[in-house]
Order: sequence, then structure tokens, then C-alpha cells
Amino acid sequence: MVSLDTLKNTTRPSKPRKRVGRGIGSKHGKTCGRGEKGAGSRSGYKRRYGKEGGNMPLFMKTPIRGFSNASFRIELDSVNLGQIDAAFKDGEVVNIQTLQERGFITGRSKGLKILGNGDITKKKLKIEANAISKGAREKLTLAKITFEIKE
Repeated sequence: MVSLDTLKNTTRPSKPRKRVGRGIGSKHGKTCGRGEKGAGSRSGYKRRYGKEGGNMPLFMKTPIRGFSNASFRIELDSVNLGQIDAAFKDGEVVNIQTLQERGFITGRSKGLKILGNGDITKKKLKIEANAISKGAREKLTLAKITFEIKE
């Protein structure tokens, strides 16, 4: 991934670093470009970027732009067909409550997604889920297992 710290300027050669404190005749002697007195002239001084000495920082003054859908995303707990096949018997219902009883889902669940990893050998299961992957849907229709998608 490209980020600001990985970018390199390849169009012009890099400047040599400024050598300070090499005598009066070097233009950067004596105070070494730090000016006179104050915290900024001392060794060990760290500038806190964003702080503006009593003013409101610039990043707080600028408006927030854009929109993120992340806060509206619904996280679904996922279970594979192979796990369902191992944990359930013929004639049982597979839903969030039964999966919580068997320990597949812990805590409060907002939804369930069935994934197609593994094979299913049971013939009379009823699956109630919020989403079913494409592969799982094909395997369930081949096995003639009824499934219901809840919104």
C-alpha cells in the first residue's frame, strides 16, 4: 500500500543536510539557526506538532469532510457447513440460538452467515440465517436442505 512515508521524490536530487554549529563564518554558527533564548533554543526541546500556543489547533478548525459507512456496518458471525454437519442431527433447526447453545457463537450476535467450507451429509436440516455464501447455497440446494434468509 502506498502511504506518505513510502513516497520518494525521484525527480530532483536530495539536498545535503544543513551542518549547523560549525563556527561564525558558516552562517549557521553560534545559535545554530535556533534563534536567541527560549525553550526552542535549548537541547531536549520537543515541539508538539498541532499545538499553537493557546490558539485552537488548525486540525480542529478545519471542517470534517466525507462520510464513512463503517458505523452502520452489521457484523455477522460466520459458521461453515462442515461445522454444522458435525454439530447438528437430522431434523434440527440451525439458527443463532441453537448455535449459541452449542458454543459456536458467544455473546450478543447481530446476525449469522453460512459459509461453504466443508461438506454436508445431513438430509433434513432447516437453516435460518441472515446471509448465505454462493458456495454454501449451491451445496445446500444439491443436498435439498431448506434454508431461510432473514433480513
